[in-house]
Amino acid sequence: MLIPTILCGGAGSRLWPVSRETHPKPFMRLPDGQSLLQKAFSRAAALPGVAQVLTITNRELFFKTEDEYRPVNPTGLATGFVLEPFGRNTAAAVTMAALVVQHQHGDAAQLVVLPADHLIADQAAFAQAVATAQTLASQGRVVTFGIQPDAPETGFGYIEGEGHTVKRFVEKPNLEAAQAYLASGHYLWNSGMFCFAAGTLLAEMAQHAPAILAACQQCLAASRTLAGKGMAQTELDAPTFHLVPDDSIDYALMEKTTHAAVVPCTLGWSDIGSWSAVGNLTAPDALGNRVLGQALLHHTTGCYIQSADRLVGAVGVSDLIVIDTPDALLVAHQNHAQDVKLIYNQLKKQGHEAHKLHRTVHRPWGTYTVLEEGHHFKIKRIEVKPGQKLSLQMHHHRSEHWIVVSGTAVVVNGEQDIMLRPNESTYIPAGHKHRLVNPGVIDLVLIEVQSGQYLGEEDIVRFDDQYGRA
Repeated sequence: MLIPTILCGGAGSRLWPVSRETHPKPFMRLPDGQSLLQKAFSRAAALPGVAQVLTITNRELFFKTEDEYRPVNPTGLATGFVLEPFGRNTAAAVTMAALVVQHQHGDAAQLVVLPADHLIADQAAFAQAVATAQTLASQGRVVTFGIQPDAPETGFGYIEGEGHTVKRFVEKPNLEAAQAYLASGHYLWNSGMFCFAAGTLLAEMAQHAPAILAACQQCLAASRTLAGKGMAQTELDAPTFHLVPDDSIDYALMEKTTHAAVVPCTLGWSDIGSWSAVGNLTAPDALGNRVLGQALLHHTTGCYIQSADRLVGAVGVSDLIVIDTPDALLVAHQNHAQDVKLIYNQLKKQGHEAHKLHRTVHRPWGTYTVLEEGHHFKIKRIEVKPGQKLSLQMHHHRSEHWIVVSGTAVVVNGEQDIMLRPNESTYIPAGHKHRLVNPGVIDLVLIEVQSGQYLGEEDIVRFDDQYGRA
């Protein structure tokens, strides 16, 4: 039995301003319209012998992940989720996955661990590499996948190996060392993908990282699991999960175990770790420019420009990255693509919302888009999916005015239950309990006008919520 396990987390700070805390890198749309997460699911589901696809992700990304899987899972392959209250690094995630799989399927069940933000072009080669890894895993090995390098890359860790034998793991090298590794022919890029039997992984963690294993076991015992038709969901207990040591699976286990093995492979693999890598997915013009969206270029060479909503004009520039979003614009030199994370880190340090939220924010019930905001007012476009409803809630510092644009709304406003149709509205004073429901079969769209002394998203008290956020 094979359980592909997708790790869907991380901020993807080098791909700001598209990748943000609540819309991280795996959810980015690629030029073909699919997200990296959708490609990871399809790649995993296509492997022979798959019984279930397990996903480890943040609690806040659960509904967003379900929405991503729906169009690429037409056969209804069983899915499982382990929901983290916050990130605790890969050792915790992998150990939790092994514990869940062991509990559900036994020690012999095998996991293949796949980061959600990688791209693999050759599915046949990937399936063959997984089959080789499964054979090694059945022999009690903890298997990693090593990518045959084609350049002296300084952004990856390396594995020195011979056949399936791992001699050592190497940190990200400088350019001189990377060139030597490439020339030697004995080094592979460390892909961050793994394969092992659940019982093997847990036995190795007991020997080499017992504190992590014990803390994960304690957390899982305190957590709740819900199971339904074709889906199981384990929501990790936050207080005990906080006690799990923060470490990577490479440091905690792979560099210590004597049971490590590597599968050398050529998969058309990329970790899409910068805007330069994203740009390479689009065909260049005669001057080396790659454009996704709208752009007019004059005497411009070697640039990557992405703009979905606005026209970008570029005159007399070379080797630039230009990424335009509704609320943020990135301009960077190609040689400094890795340094975009420094802007993200500055925004986070300043508490600026642009590191965390887009103007359009996804919620379990739909989306909202900030259209305009100023001193003591904010205007949003709210879209609620059919059959969905917002929490029963209250705000201390702001009042709201809702105007229906299309669809039908059922509104709880204080002691009143009101049905609103297009061009009808209601006013909700500060301190009133209220709720918005879409009882129809089409999307409900409305405009919300907020006014008050404080308009932050933190000013919300939830009394009841079908998504578990109360």
